[in-house]
Amino acid sequence: MDKREIYGYLESLRIHYEVTNHKAVYTMAELADVAFPYPESLAKNLFVCDDKKHNYCLITVKGNKRINLKEFRRKNDTRHLSFADESELMNVLGLAPGSVTPLGLLNDKDCKVQLYLDEEFLNTPAIIGVHPNDNTATVWLHTKDLIRLLREQGHNVHIIKI
Repeated sequence: MDKREIYGYLESLRIHYEVTNHKAVYTMAELADVAFPYPESLAKNLFVCDDKKHNYCLITVKGNKRINLKEFRRKNDTRHLSFADESELMNVLGLAPGSVTPLGLLNDKDCKVQLYLDEEFLNTPAIIGVHPNDNTATVWLHTKDLIRLLREQGHNVHIIKI
């Protein structure tokens, strides 16, 4: 799904969302110059795979957090994890680097990717800012709507403390 299709899909499900359009960004640092309505709710996303390249995880945390993959692995009982390469990102989620987002799971028809979502996104204002499969915009959704949407599509969503 591209950006336009994401917006249409959200509308068809009557999910309220807001959009902030911006220049293409590839890192959290590049977002520093953009004026956001909910800057504390920006998501940082890491697409990783295990050492056998059979299991994929999307780890989504608040933008100001760092993720220690060894600690994540220990806490969540996964195999050794490393960043998935560009071809895996495209093959599994249909996304280009810089556009990684939980909404990319809508492209994962086989539900190969497990989402690990930082529990802090459920704290007030309980909003999450993610790309709409395109790094030229940020979509603001209620976190519970995102979780419900992905679970209804058959995706595993794990709420975790990071």
